[in-house]
Amino acid sequence: MLMNDVNPPLLTSSLAFRLGTVGAVVTTRFTELVEGRGLKPKHLGLLATLSAGAASSQLELARVMGVAPSLVVSLADQLEGMGALQRVRDPADRRRQALVLTDAGRALLAECAALAHGLDDELTASLAPAEREALGRALGVLAREAGLPVE
Repeated sequence: MLMNDVNPPLLTSSLAFRLGTVGAVVTTRFTELVEGRGLKPKHLGLLATLSAGAASSQLELARVMGVAPSLVVSLADQLEGMGALQRVRDPADRRRQALVLTDAGRALLAECAALAHGLDDELTASLAPAEREALGRALGVLAREAGLPVE
């Protein structure tokens, strides 16, 4: 019998488990912060994708965000109702509607970014500046490897 069979590594020591667990906690906390503004993280994902210029049509947004087109339509309807974006006909293709951030949408996105950075400060308060910087770099590499947008 091998030693690893007797003392297998604990699940809770795996990076996958730790990132998943911490991610769930962070998602819950961030969701609570933005709910008071009538938003969910997916709303902000749509606004951030528009702001980055990664896509503008509902179909392109769905592809970039990795969600069903019907979800983008629903999110866009809600955000349009809040005045955060507007639908504009593409003059080159009248069948296509582009989603465009409004000034209110940009302000809302900036407000929520500030909330997210405040949460970052809370979450990393016990880290030394070098540790925080290293964590940011490491998460950036992992995000890029997963095909996620990285600023």
